[in-house]
Amino acid sequence: MEDENRLITERKRKLEEIRKLGFEPYEYRYEPTHKADGLLKKYSKLKNEEKTQDKVKVAGRIVQLRRMGRASFMHMQDFTGKVQLYLREDDMGKKEYKFLKLLDIGDIIGVEGTIFKTRTGEVTIYVKKLQLLTKSLRPLPEKFHGLKDEELRHRMRYVDLIVNPEVKQTFLMRSKIIDAMREFLVKDGFIEVRTPTLQPVYGGAAAKPFITKHNALNMNLYLRISDEMYLKRLIVGGFEKVFEICEDFRNEGIDTQHNPEFTMMETMSAYDDYADSMKRTERMFEFIAKKVLGTTKIEYQDKNIDLKGPYKRLKMIDGVKKETGIDFSKIKNLEEARKAARKLNVQITNDMGIGAIMAEICGELVEPKLVQPTFLMDYPKEVSPLSKPIKKNPDYVERFELLVAGMEFGNVYSEGNDPEVLRKNWAEQEEKLKKGDEEAQRMDNDFIMAMEYGMPPTSGIGIGVDRLVMLLTNTPSIREVIFFPTLREKGGK
Repeated sequence: MEDENRLITERKRKLEEIRKLGFEPYEYRYEPTHKADGLLKKYSKLKNEEKTQDKVKVAGRIVQLRRMGRASFMHMQDFTGKVQLYLREDDMGKKEYKFLKLLDIGDIIGVEGTIFKTRTGEVTIYVKKLQLLTKSLRPLPEKFHGLKDEELRHRMRYVDLIVNPEVKQTFLMRSKIIDAMREFLVKDGFIEVRTPTLQPVYGGAAAKPFITKHNALNMNLYLRISDEMYLKRLIVGGFEKVFEICEDFRNEGIDTQHNPEFTMMETMSAYDDYADSMKRTERMFEFIAKKVLGTTKIEYQDKNIDLKGPYKRLKMIDGVKKETGIDFSKIKNLEEARKAARKLNVQITNDMGIGAIMAEICGELVEPKLVQPTFLMDYPKEVSPLSKPIKKNPDYVERFELLVAGMEFGNVYSEGNDPEVLRKNWAEQEEKLKKGDEEAQRMDNDFIMAMEYGMPPTSGIGIGVDRLVMLLTNTPSIREVIFFPTLREKGGK
């Protein structure tokens, strides 16, 4: 810390000297004509020591600096990459060349010059004019150790992006994945929409919300945990295929797969059921993988995975039976279910019914072992209050989750559209809420009124975008694919 303070003091001294010399250390604009990667590609075929008269203007940050008497070398980094600069006192003039002594690694500059290739084969700009655009007052992490501390990297993402180029590539890939997802849906006839982030009643998922207050209306509002309920209102209103890519907020713990603020893509498609959504999900994942990677075959954390459809279909009850030997179709009372959970060392709570216990066992013991893309389907009614019951077995519903590499990527169902059934299911959820279940869903009377006007048969797809980026970039933690993940207070526990 003492060394850093000394370096900051020295840079501030240089800043004042720059001003005394009449130079502006924080310029208003600069107009580059080229980018680093474009220059490297365009002039890659020059012979060693071959010179051109091609004039270029480039801007970026100094990341390496070697002063050698009357000649100096630098490396400048812009958004696309790094390019070498060569500067000579004889060409720039004594005053401008002397100015180099006031520059530091991290400063942002603009240069004009011509292109040549050094005798060692590096494309280089022969600088004739240099302009300081921004003086950097804090030193970048030193070259060999860089910024490695994980929490510091996430807290200081702006430095992380400067000194760890591979991080930038992950976020470029994130942008391409979202673009490909949007392209697929638009080609499939969907219309992109926007729904409220602040909602008077939260719903669409089992999650604890963030609560805020609107002073002018003197009412509590909730940051959305899902946009599902509003997308369904649009289906009632006559839209038939809609989607939204948005931020959702859930007041939950943080781990490698969870961040309180995260990106979701949700669709609603009229006249579809969950079988239609399975096929669309397969096609979408396959399309995105081919678009951004050129293949459906990927490696994730030493697991070889193929995203080409069709994916395996596995009923939850069958998955639990196969993994544990326990057949929940033969369990007739709650005590038997609790006994099964205790035998398997799966933690349950007193408010869980038979279906919720089976779902908990599945989450603990089955889901982590589903490596290849699998539709885990037909959930207990107890844990799926917004889903349509299976006609031949109404204790279960038409719902599936997509599991890949042991992670959940999507939650999908045939949407319940019988207003009386929804009212009954939500009444049961409200009772759970009163008993202390903070993730129970709320009664939404306005939504039930919408259902009373009539919503056609509908199915929607919800995909966790951050986890999809993790999968396609072979990244083990959600924090590495969110620019600014939620962090504890600095110095906090």
